[in-house]
Amino acid sequence: FPAGARPDLTSSPAASTAPPPRALGPPPLGPIRPALRAEGGRPSPVSCQEESGPEETALPATTVLAPLREALAACRPTVQKQVCDDIGRRLTVLEDAWAQGKLSAPVRKRMSLLVQELQQQHWDAADEIHRSLMVDHVNEVSQWLVGVKRLIAETRSLPALEPAVVTDGSTEAEPGQEEP
Repeated sequence: FPAGARPDLTSSPAASTAPPPRALGPPPLGPIRPALRAEGGRPSPVSCQEESGPEETALPATTVLAPLREALAACRPTVQKQVCDDIGRRLTVLEDAWAQGKLSAPVRKRMSLLVQELQQQHWDAADEIHRSLMVDHVNEVSQWLVGVKRLIAETRSLPALEPAVVTDGSTEAEPGQEEP
């Protein structure tokens, strides 16, 4: 009989299955909430400092900014002046926020990792760190991270030039150049 579906909808076993999910809900939420607060988008500065340890809180801005500015300088010959100037302004905003202590330890640590990936030309890894910063700390990074993203993209297009520099260095050692 096609009316078999009606008794299933009104049967009491369906109602009896509802309480177990409710009973299971609160226990997982208890332990998860502190973890979300620790890694969430708006952690308190005190909790970040406690979690990060003294070595991360003392990370100097130049560790991150110097390589970013070098990357920008490398882009200047091939990238439009307006784009480079915008990236430069955003790096200044990053530098000011860092100097004023407005960046949490997780943001400073991830920026340090992002710069390491950028220096090693691990573009996808640098981009992934950029995305995680934008998702997890959008209020903290939104004014300057766009510039870092653009810098990653522009620097990514430069590797064709970097090997040429290495090749030029090895070309200088050719025997032909030693002759008068």
